[in-house]
Amino acid sequence: MTVQVGRRRVPLTHPDKILFPPADGSSGSGIDKAGLADYLRLVADRMLPHVREHPLALQRFPDGTGGSGFFAKKVPESAPDWVHTVTVDRVTGGSVTMLCADDVATLVYLADLAALALHPWPSRAAAPRRPVRLIFDLDPPGADDFAVVRRAALALHDLLAELELPGYPMTTGSRGVHVVVPLAARQDVDEVRAVAGAIADRLAARYPDELTTQVRKEQRHGRLFVDTLRNAYAQYAIAPYSPRPLPGAPVATPLSWDELADETLTSAQRYRIPDLADRLSTVDDPWAGLGRHARDLDPVRRRLGED
Repeated sequence: MTVQVGRRRVPLTHPDKILFPPADGSSGSGIDKAGLADYLRLVADRMLPHVREHPLALQRFPDGTGGSGFFAKKVPESAPDWVHTVTVDRVTGGSVTMLCADDVATLVYLADLAALALHPWPSRAAAPRRPVRLIFDLDPPGADDFAVVRRAALALHDLLAELELPGYPMTTGSRGVHVVVPLAARQDVDEVRAVAGAIADRLAARYPDELTTQVRKEQRHGRLFVDTLRNAYAQYAIAPYSPRPLPGAPVATPLSWDELADETLTSAQRYRIPDLADRLSTVDDPWAGLGRHARDLDPVRRRLGED
C-alpha cells in the first residue's frame, strides 16, 4: 500500500498490522498501522511546528504494543533520501545521524516504522546546543496523584508569570504534565539547564511539603520531583500530539491553563487517538503562536539573582 502525500507516494507495509490492540480487552479491531498514519496526518498541522527541524528519537514497536519496543536514534539505512537528517555529537563522543520530521510525508514514513512515540530534542538541528524550549517535567509521586501534578503545574505557572515567562502545559499521555517555555535560542544548553534548575529550586522552596528537586528517589519522601533533566544536551521529550505506546493509545495533548485547572482532568491519559478528531475540530490550538512568545533568559537570570 502507498499513501499519497502531496507529490510523494509513501509506502505503508502491512497497513492492517494492529499496533494498539483494543483497550481493556474490549471488542473492536484496535488501531492498525494505516490508522496511525491517518492520525498523524490529522494532527500534522499542530504537531509539525513543534518537531520540524529537531533531531528526533523514536520509540518503535514493530509488532505493536503487545510486543517489545526499542528506542531508535540513528536513521534507518532504508530511510528514503527525501527525509531530512542531521548529524549531531553524542555526549559520550562520536556522532549520530538522526531523523527530523519536517513534513507530513515523514510522519507517514514514521507510521510505517511503527514509531509509536516521537521524542524531539529541545533544540533545532541547525543549532543543537541552543534550545528553543525549556521543559519542566512533572510526574506524580504515586500512581493516583494527578491532583498533585495539577497543583504543581499551576504553581509553576504563577512563578513563571512573576518571572515574565510564558508557560504552555501539556498532558504527556503517560503519567504527568510538561510545562514548556519557548526560548529565543540565545543561550547555550548548559545556561538553559541552570536557569531551569534555579526556577525549580525556587518553586520547591515555596512548597517544601509537596515538591522537591532531589534527584534521588529515596530523598523525595513522597514529594513530587520538579524535573528539569530534559534540558541537558542530547536529552529529548515527548512531542505534542505524539501517541504513547500504552493501552488505549493515549496522546500527549497541549492544553490551556483553564483546562489544566479543571478538576475533572484526573489523568495524563485523558485524551487518546480516537478522541483527537473531535478535539481538533472543537477546541482552538492552545499552543498557537507559541514561537512568537520566545524569550531570552538573560533578564530571567537577573530577576532570579536580585530576589
